[in-house]
Amino acid sequence: MKVLTVITHARENSLTFKVSERFVQGLKDAGHETEILDLYRSGFSPVLWEEDEPEWSADRQQYSPEVEREMERMQRNDALAFVFPLWWWSMPAMLKGYIDRVWNWGFAYGPSKLDHHKVLWLSLAGAPVERFEKRHYDEMMTRYFNVGLADYCGIPNSQFELLYETINEKPGYMEKWLNRAYNLGLNYDQK
Repeated sequence: MKVLTVITHARENSLTFKVSERFVQGLKDAGHETEILDLYRSGFSPVLWEEDEPEWSADRQQYSPEVEREMERMQRNDALAFVFPLWWWSMPAMLKGYIDRVWNWGFAYGPSKLDHHKVLWLSLAGAPVERFEKRHYDEMMTRYFNVGLADYCGIPNSQFELLYETINEKPGYMEKWLNRAYNLGLNYDQK
């Protein structure tokens, strides 16, 4: 399977990048191919301007060259994975802008849907699991990513995975997250 892996973090020396490297290694060890898109270093602009607004009455949508290139990139892959830090119970603005611009009308929703087999949303959260469970943030985010985004856009298999306490520097924690990321890649095509 060919998996587009989209990484979103401003710092290349971040835990997000370390997690994504281990995830990709797991994919490769399982025999998958992967194309990596580093949103920050790709030069992608997250700002949706007029040229990428859907033309609701048009039979065929024509978006900006940048968006069309990213749509082609997505179409070259069978499945998707997004690795990002959790900010304000959601994704960073850079990734939200990518979704806003690329997962657009006529490509990801509306008359056409995405035909990817699976999407993994792998997010790193600084807080412990109890803070998420207290107000049901974990349930809200799982529904948002799996139903509000993936299901709405036609992807039948969506998995939202949170790595908790990623600012914890106790011995063993980093290896735990890196092992989890590796196993998510290694077992990517399993439900």
